Amino acid sequence: MTLALPIAFSDVQDAAARLAGHAVRTPLIESPALNERLGGRVLIKSETLQRAGAFKFRGAYNRLSRLSADERRRGVVAFSSGNHAQGVALAARLLGCPALIVMPSDSPAVKVEGTRGFGAEIRFYDRFADDRIAIAAEIAAERGCVVVPSYDDPHIIAGQGTVGLEIVEDARALGVELDRVLSPVGGGGLIAGVSTAVKALSPATQVWGAEPAGFDETRRSLASGQRETIDDGARSICDALLTPTPGELTWPINQRNLTGVVAVTDAEVAEAMRYAFSVLKLVIEPGGCVALTAALTGKIDLKGQTAAIVCSGGNVDPALYARVLGGEI
Repeated sequence: MTLALPIAFSDVQDAAARLAGHAVRTPLIESPALNERLGGRVLIKSETLQRAGAFKFRGAYNRLSRLSADERRRGVVAFSSGNHAQGVALAARLLGCPALIVMPSDSPAVKVEGTRGFGAEIRFYDRFADDRIAIAAEIAAERGCVVVPSYDDPHIIAGQGTVGLEIVEDARALGVELDRVLSPVGGGGLIAGVSTAVKALSPATQVWGAEPAGFDETRRSLASGQRETIDDGARSICDALLTPTPGELTWPINQRNLTGVVAVTDAEVAEAMRYAFSVLKLVIEPGGCVALTAALTGKIDLKGQTAAIVCSGGNVDPALYARVLGGEI
């Protein structure tokens, strides 16, 4: 018997209805230069153009829009390195809800400033020594507020799934049937939602993930058949994707839906960021660029394929971006 998954395609459709008029329907961008380099037809889903600069607003708004009046009054707490933080902060502001975000002390300044700019309170923690989930739970108990996970929540996953819904619908509006969809993978919320939508609308389309080397726990989990964890000493410039293990809810979805996941190095990501800047004219943060990196390196071969690549965010720290563009990484 096939076990039921945490979300269904109908949940993604419901999220799309809630997000209408609030989230940006980001474009599919096609570059003849990229097509020529990869030997296929490639459409870039640029979530860098989403509100708050990343796809995370979708899931955050879908979750917060379901709070009761009393829950909105008491507020929410979330933990995030920056993109979920900004998505929750913006959604909370739009819905008139207080928000406190537990953020790593090494979060990029641009993400911290963005989160504060949307009116959220911030509590910092040590990414490598403290338990962010425990901190958020303690705050929730003290204040009576609702915890909003960054990926392990059905409404978050369904909200992110609207990325996949739009990809298939907009590709078909161009007369295109997709062979492959490529997406970054952190905790797995984005690709779980995307794959749910893609597999419902286009079952033959393969869904591939990309992760930073050292944080490729989903790749290793698919190989072993169980949720794996990262090495405590792992480090990467892809701050948005530094999760310790696949999500409890996202894992069964991704185990069923994904064709495969590949790992890319920081040096490869930096080269892809330079390519995106110079050729595609897109500013993409490291974590948002891993799927494009997988294509450019040939780790996911798109020769003769029609594919969509999710570039999931553009909130890159200016100092880091200068180093990347200068070839220092």
